[in-house]
Amino acid sequence: MACRQLLLISCLLAVVLLSMLQQGTGVSVGTRQVEGQEAQEGVEQRIFMQESDASNFLKRRSQRSPKSRDEVNVEKRQKLRADELRREYHKEQRNEFENFVEEQNDEQEERRREAIEQWRQWHYDGLYPSYLYNRHHI
Repeated sequence: MACRQLLLISCLLAVVLLSMLQQGTGVSVGTRQVEGQEAQEGVEQRIFMQESDASNFLKRRSQRSPKSRDEVNVEKRQKLRADELRREYHKEQRNEFENFVEEQNDEQEERRREAIEQWRQWHYDGLYPSYLYNRHHI
């Protein structure tokens, strides 16, 4: 029983002490803290809307409501920009592929030309131009 009374008295004393300390800090800081809180609340009022206002805003703009001219223009501009970027990307890809194919064809043509030149050197019979290539068929 004495233990309960001691616990109750110590808790009551702690509550009183904390309330006094809280009042003391409010006095030591002064009115600037109160002004700061009011300014903070003003900022929150400007940033956040009431829940009812927000729901009304969302209800007002449903899927079936017509879009304003500005919204339509913005969406068109976004679509046109996306189309332009897609067109540029595909054009760049096509150019890269064409360059790759052109290089491959050039390398193949060069290898073919070298192979023909080697074959001609191997089969050259001493006549210039070689007899085989200058035969006239009558």
